[in-house]
Amino acid sequence: MQYSKDGLHLTEQFESVRLTAYPDPATGGDPWTIGYGHTGPEVHSGMTITQEQAENYLMQDVAKAAADVNAKVTVEITQGEFDALVDFAFNCGCGNLNGSTLLKKLNAGDYEGAAHEFEKWDMAAGKHMAGLLRRRQAEELLFLKDIHG
Repeated sequence: MQYSKDGLHLTEQFESVRLTAYPDPATGGDPWTIGYGHTGPEVHSGMTITQEQAENYLMQDVAKAAADVNAKVTVEITQGEFDALVDFAFNCGCGNLNGSTLLKKLNAGDYEGAAHEFEKWDMAAGKHMAGLLRRRQAEELLFLKDIHG
């Protein structure tokens, strides 16, 4: 499946674009972030990019998340479910999705059980974050939009 415009809109809405690198809100440092939530070894304090570079990073990052979702989900899913999972993988990391109860429940055919796992991922650096909870709730709503079963 391909990430839809609705999915991309969700990602952009929660990330917003920042052309100067900023520290992680939870840690006050690593990982440094730039553009639409892009992190990586090349991102550091004082780094700046253009809007075009921010969009390129975003497309690369969502492509990685979409490829991971396509590879790891073994059941049939709707576009809304796919988009919610890609945004989750983009934000939380593919490794976190791959080892999650969310993915285990989904691959076992428990779509509703999987949907209720999103909100459990509202923490960063051991702290509950209101912004992450809002994002997880938005992902859950998108996931449930056309739910199976």
